[in-house]
This record gives sequence, structure tokens and C-alpha cells, in this order.
Amino acid sequence: MRIWMIAVITLFLTTACVLKENGSDRISAHVTRVVDGDTVHVTVNGKEETVRLLLVDTPETVHPTKQVQPFGPEASSFVKKLLHDADVELELDIGERDKYGRLLAYLYVNDEMVNQLLLEKGLARVAYVFEPNTKYVDKFYKIQKQAMAKGIGIWSIENYATDQGFNEDPSAVHAENKTDECTIKGNINSKGEKIFHTENSPSYKVTKPEKMFCTEAEAIAEGYRAVNR
Repeated sequence: MRIWMIAVITLFLTTACVLKENGSDRISAHVTRVVDGDTVHVTVNGKEETVRLLLVDTPETVHPTKQVQPFGPEASSFVKKLLHDADVELELDIGERDKYGRLLAYLYVNDEMVNQLLLEKGLARVAYVFEPNTKYVDKFYKIQKQAMAKGIGIWSIENYATDQGFNEDPSAVHAENKTDECTIKGNINSKGEKIFHTENSPSYKVTKPEKMFCTEAEAIAEGYRAVNR
């Protein structure tokens, strides 16, 4: 137990030294692997670290007990393209680590905060808001509100993203309001792409459906995407 405590204290002191050496409140790091939309592996001062992005949560893609959730692949792909083999900076809040030992950080690439970009694109929700790590929470909620108003990403599916997380069964979203008249048309085009059309889609009337859906969430859960407008 004593050895373990010494190791933890040494690690925290090392992090503090890095901060001093940089002369700023950011730590230089290099991305070695992107796990998913909100978790990455980096090297800091020659040491491997797992970083969990602060105050945001993206849909699951690699969870051992959960299915891939809508917009999880999009969030993961966005971060992978943005951070592939990238030099980045980490800004810590008051509490440096979570119970799993991961660094909690606001991550910057080319001076842009990835946490914020995910919220702007509707690929993440504000989540895990615990004192004292709340430096940007008010700003993040404002950005989330804008994404919700636009209905983009996770906010394009009614009742999918909630304060408690992402709906585990998108096909059941808003099930209490289902009727016998399901109007969303699912169609497979000549390229084999699964596409759904709502009544507002330009080609809705001429589309011959392979399958009908009651909600967009049902269509997305079965691998369909919205038609390009």
C-alpha cells in the first residue's frame, strides 16, 4: 500500500513539473491512439496516459456491454481524423484524475478545444458535471443549447440524448406516442445504401419503401441514414 501511494504522489508531482516547465496552464502531449469520441491515449513527458475529455460524453462505440449507439461512430471518426498522430495540449481542471486513474482534461489541437468542437457539431452532450471540475460548464451548456436548436447530430433524434445518458434502445424512443400510421419510408438505393425519407423529403412521394418506420430513431437503429437534401 505504501509503495502504491508513493507511485501516485510521484505521478502527480511529475504532472506539476510539466506544467511549470511549459510556463502555462497547458501540458504538451502527443496522441498515440483514439479510443472513441471522448477518450484518447497520449504520451506526456515520455509516459503513457489515458485522457478522458472533461464535461462531455459521446455515444458508445467500444463499450463491452453496450451496442454501438447512434452518432457514436461519427464522433469517434471525427476525433480520429482530428487527432491522428497529433501534437496536442491538455488543460487540467482542479481534480486531475477520475476513479480509473485517467487524466481529466480539456484537449486542444491547433489551439482549438476538442471538447467544445464535439458539442458544436452535436456529437456530444454536456455530462459528468462534478465540482470542482466545472471551469467551462456554463459555456458548454450554451453551445449545447445552440446545437439542440439546430437539431444536429445527437439532437436530431427525439429524446435520444438525456440528462441520464443516451437512450439504450433508440427503436423505442418516444414509443408511447406511436400510432399505427408509420410514415417514414426506408429505401435501399442502387448503391446498396440504406436511406430513410420523412414526409418533408423532396423525393418522399415517389419513393417506394422497403420498410416503414414510426420514428427516425428506429430507422437509424437499423442502419438507415437520412436522405441528402
